[in-house]
Amino acid sequence: MRIRQIALVARDLEPVASDLCGVLGVEIAYRDTAIEVFGLENAVMAIGDTFLEVVSPLKPDTTAGRFLDRRGGDGGYMVIVQSDDLDADRRRVAELGVRIVWEVSLSDIATIHLHPRDVGGAILSFDEAQPPESWRWAGLEWKSRVRTDVTTAITGVELQASAPQVLAERWSQVLNRSAVRTSSDAHEIHLDQGTIRFVHDRDGRGVGVSGIDVAVTDRARLFEAARARNLDATDDEVRICGTRIRVT
Repeated sequence: MRIRQIALVARDLEPVASDLCGVLGVEIAYRDTAIEVFGLENAVMAIGDTFLEVVSPLKPDTTAGRFLDRRGGDGGYMVIVQSDDLDADRRRVAELGVRIVWEVSLSDIATIHLHPRDVGGAILSFDEAQPPESWRWAGLEWKSRVRTDVTTAITGVELQASAPQVLAERWSQVLNRSAVRTSSDAHEIHLDQGTIRFVHDRDGRGVGVSGIDVAVTDRARLFEAARARNLDATDDEVRICGTRIRVT
């Protein structure tokens, strides 16, 4: 089980996609027109063999649009975990009383999206790809779009909450992985690849995905690009799409 894709949501897709590509040194691998049925448009970027997606509402009264209103702007939206046994995941979440809000089974991938009210913090998706190294959601040509001059992988995701321990314990149940306390106010779940971190609400925007961790090969170039775009940055993170992107 590993973190394979993180989705952010933005009011305006193109400026956010441009900032992400420019700062992280990646490029858009795919735009999935099929999600127009949900009233959305998107851009998917490959960071090594992990993926960062930005979605944006095309019309009023979408789930993404309501999310933007509720959290007061752009931010993290979905955590997609790659599974090697989706049937076991399905049985486990059913036993926990977690509702599935959307599911599909295709020739090369099957997925279940879980109700965020039953999990907490974000839409959590379990996806089983065949073969495991493939990833339909990034299109057929994503491998040719990989650029590793600046960044090489998404290595973690951060969720904030007023009660991070409670949220960590719920995700621990759903993922069937232990949550460990790393400080007085932070907990982590370690997957086979990638870490999910739970922290206190730092910005007053409420529960949700607040950050991602990325492995970098050229830290100086990343922050130089961030400064050139006048983005909010510190020594080890830059804020894009209402999300803290921490370099590791």
